[in-house]
Amino acid sequence: MFRSLVSIVAVGAASIGMATDASARDQITIVGSSTVYPFSSYVGEEFGTTTRYPVPVIESTGSGGGHKLFGAGVGLETPDITNSSRRIKTSEFKRDLEAGITSITEAVIGYDGIAFAEGKKSGASPDLTLEEIFLAVAAQVPDGNGGLKPNPYKNWNEIDSSLPNRPIVIYGPPTTSGTRDAFAELVMEEASEGLDGYGGEGYTDVRQDGVYIDAGENDNLIVQKLQNDKNAFGIFGYGFLEENRDKVQGATINGVEPSPDTISSGDYPVSRSLYFYIKNDHVGVVPGLMDFVRLFMSEKMIGPAGQLKNIGLVPLPEHLREASRQRVLNLVPLEMDGDKLKSLQDYAAENGFVKSTAAAN
Repeated sequence: MFRSLVSIVAVGAASIGMATDASARDQITIVGSSTVYPFSSYVGEEFGTTTRYPVPVIESTGSGGGHKLFGAGVGLETPDITNSSRRIKTSEFKRDLEAGITSITEAVIGYDGIAFAEGKKSGASPDLTLEEIFLAVAAQVPDGNGGLKPNPYKNWNEIDSSLPNRPIVIYGPPTTSGTRDAFAELVMEEASEGLDGYGGEGYTDVRQDGVYIDAGENDNLIVQKLQNDKNAFGIFGYGFLEENRDKVQGATINGVEPSPDTISSGDYPVSRSLYFYIKNDHVGVVPGLMDFVRLFMSEKMIGPAGQLKNIGLVPLPEHLREASRQRVLNLVPLEMDGDKLKSLQDYAAENGFVKSTAAAN
């Protein structure tokens, strides 16, 4: 666990108190999303190789677990950065401030899609719809009379006769994962809102009868399961699919294959932004923190010809990438706008970052 890594300053210590013991921790500490972990780790290795600072300590705790650790307060026993495959929740942001964190900066690094993947040995992947995936995973499904019933489906062809006569087996992320949150929003809520029985509201309860298997935060474990079970599908970030193209393949969803082009255009229906969050109270106290952030946000890493694209990150459009970089390098604090957090798009519009005509065409 993260707390075993450093035990130097009590949570909530003032910055002046932290500065006294800053030399006791010479490594940046990062927690959070298993989806962002490969990108953060790549930058960390480059950082350790090209600067005088050591490689950061990075833990894959899931987005929810990362926000909890990050939000414990200010002090060298708390993380400097948390990675997240979904946006910080308003409740998490407010909790962070209540814990004594005075300023947080949000970094949007690019896009990712959620892959619904299977092993290479499974043969040709079926073309699935959001509704079919939902009906395979949901705890309750429409009963045909305007109500709901416990999910009876055991084989895909029971959902639709055109689908394979194949047992439904799905390895997916736990409730602490940002990928699980994004799957709930982009697949389950989207699909269920148009179905009878749910009252026009998104339904996100996942079945607990052994068909959906919580595989933890280790996406490598899901890949291993898919290689060993030709019936199984797995849910994880597109970047991980790209890294393991020799072992797994992604199913098309609504007729669209996951790819950098379909994710960035929004044609692939299950795409999302990726983030990391900086505890600004630790800047100037933890050695090399801003140097790491500058490297991560550089064109060398997140640009259209950047190194992270090679391992699955889909770059932001130029105007949003530049807006994100400026917001991060200036440590612009994350703020509320009414009852919502201000977004990167808000910042871009307010500061004159406009999509180019060439890009629009």
